[in-house]
Amino acid sequence: MSILNVGSGSKKKSLVGLDIGSHSIKVVEIEHSKLGRILRNFGMIATPQDAIVEGSVKDVEAVSAAIRSLFKNLGIKNKNVAASLSGYSVIAKKIVLDEMEESEMEKAIRLEAEKYIPYGINEVNLDYTVLNAQDPMEESSDEKADSGSSDKMDVLLVAGKNDVIDEYVELIQAANLNLGVVDIDVFAIQNAAEISLDKPEGSYAIITVGASELGINTIHNGLSVFSRDSSYGGTQITKAIMSEFDVPFEEAESMKLGGVGLDDDKIAEIEKIIASKVLKWVSEIKHALDFVANTYPDETIEEIFLSGGSSETPGFKRHLEKETEIPVTGLNPFKYLVANSKFFDPDYLQYIGPQACVAVGLALRSLGDK
Repeated sequence: MSILNVGSGSKKKSLVGLDIGSHSIKVVEIEHSKLGRILRNFGMIATPQDAIVEGSVKDVEAVSAAIRSLFKNLGIKNKNVAASLSGYSVIAKKIVLDEMEESEMEKAIRLEAEKYIPYGINEVNLDYTVLNAQDPMEESSDEKADSGSSDKMDVLLVAGKNDVIDEYVELIQAANLNLGVVDIDVFAIQNAAEISLDKPEGSYAIITVGASELGINTIHNGLSVFSRDSSYGGTQITKAIMSEFDVPFEEAESMKLGGVGLDDDKIAEIEKIIASKVLKWVSEIKHALDFVANTYPDETIEEIFLSGGSSETPGFKRHLEKETEIPVTGLNPFKYLVANSKFFDPDYLQYIGPQACVAVGLALRSLGDK
């Protein structure tokens, strides 16, 4: 699902996945061949501090310079990229419409979108796709016929704020790249999951914890049933450590990650801070999953997969598994990619996998797709 396609008409269809986060920037390049999906490039670089805040680009030059450096260091020649939005700048909503001709859909969807978008309709870029699979709570066609109800279709409506999209277009151009597709983090991660899970069908949840955002996406037979973003993330822990010990951001980050030279009292206090934040994350997730369970009683979440740089926060997986009573596993989007061990350490890819899900999902996109 792309909410914007700004391809330049290049004959080269493949796109480099470019995940621009508030904490780090990640790049993935995948080649499709007879051997399968080949991992050609993967790399990451720290995002300049405070250059991206809540998904908004505050320092175009600093971020574009980091992107240019990353592409140069990796030797990536393809200038066409796919990037993504997340948080409050983008809205995804499944709506139900009467079946109609495609020529009528655009007007109907625009009218319907006005009910759900908290901005002026001219302030957003709209896109949609008709979901072919049947909703888990929808009546079967026979049941519909018996009840005499009219034919309906599920439509996934996506809206991205124009000013935020314009920021990303400006940023990518400043990095001397071409923005081919703008996607959404939650769908990019779902695409990455579909190529890496042993059983992509069935019901499961993907929980993404980044620096400043916690995303929840529940999936049933390949369709997103429920998704939500919350303002939780690893930066919360860092700022709490800064406040408690009166240290700068970089030092607090080091302390959070178990920096050397910490005495037992400091370690105990840091562990207490981490635990208090993690329990809030778990409470938010548990509340969302309970809502899904009550809304779709015939659907049971069988497994939870974790992604995002802060998903490895100590105690998070253990507490989440305990509270939900559902198996929790880190998502490794590199699992079934063909990777030359001379260039990519398998253990490193396994370790870094949860952080690379958005970039991998974006790298699966092509110019001109929808």
